[in-house]
Amino acid sequence: MPNARPRYSIVAPVFNEEATLPEFYRRTRAVMDQLDGDCELVLVFDGSQDRSPDIGRELRAQDPRVKCVIFSRNFGHQIAISAGIDYAEGDAVAIIDSDLQDPPEVILQLVAKWQDGYELVYAQRAKRRGETFFKLFTASAFYRLIRKLASIDIPPDTGDFRLIDRKIVLALRQIREHHRFMRGLSVWVGFKQTGIQYDRQERYAGTTQYPFRKMLKFATDAITGFSYVPLQLATTMGFWVSGLALIAIPVVAVLRIFLGNTFFHGQATTLISVLFLGGVQLIFLGILGEYLGRIYDEVKSRPLYIVTEAPPKPRAESKE
Repeated sequence: MPNARPRYSIVAPVFNEEATLPEFYRRTRAVMDQLDGDCELVLVFDGSQDRSPDIGRELRAQDPRVKCVIFSRNFGHQIAISAGIDYAEGDAVAIIDSDLQDPPEVILQLVAKWQDGYELVYAQRAKRRGETFFKLFTASAFYRLIRKLASIDIPPDTGDFRLIDRKIVLALRQIREHHRFMRGLSVWVGFKQTGIQYDRQERYAGTTQYPFRKMLKFATDAITGFSYVPLQLATTMGFWVSGLALIAIPVVAVLRIFLGNTFFHGQATTLISVLFLGGVQLIFLGILGEYLGRIYDEVKSRPLYIVTEAPPKPRAESKE
């Protein structure tokens, strides 16, 4: 019996993109028509409050290659990607945002690398058009920081725009942690990886769905998910402060003997020292709290997402 699965899947999270979705579909459909096999488009509606889900249903009605996964509420961009991977059936799965900052036409280049034998092909941003200096600076700083801190080698200037082989799809389906950094997880599972460069475009319409608050949470999830350095920093800082105190004790004693109270007068030095150490302790208590909070979320074992409308999930596969 022939394999009924499509050869390619394109997964696109959607959040309030009613102005962009028709054009995104038009350009993505043109790409699908050029691929050398059957293709499906999996649209994951992450609690959209506009007409995006209705537009998705209309597209599904006119094109059977379109699948709609509609969440009961907003669960977040990384969870939406995970849901798309759960429902994707292709031998190769391309992940792309639906705001058209990532050109769908680049998928053809990702597929070409996959056909060369690579199992993960990530799209690396050579240029980022239409973004503020602050966004460019913070993004650059984030990628370089996470590369320094993480226990895996995450390529710089890469977003979630990538293509993954079905081997990686099956591996990612086994990972059900809640605070997800998908571009890190796809690298963590291993396999043969490479990248291509492309120019990221301005948004086709609307405003960014990633304000600074979300960016900060995203960075926190990335760092705590792939690095113990913040915890180790607390220990290192403790040793340095303790060592400084051990050196300071005899120094202060000698200065008091020979200079009296003229050098250390009043309580200002003591208060500053106490406030500094108290601040350091609170910072590291906060870091511990971040890690403990993530452990707490995992222990609750809640589902990653809840859908109100979706096609049947692919049957479980152990081997390909």
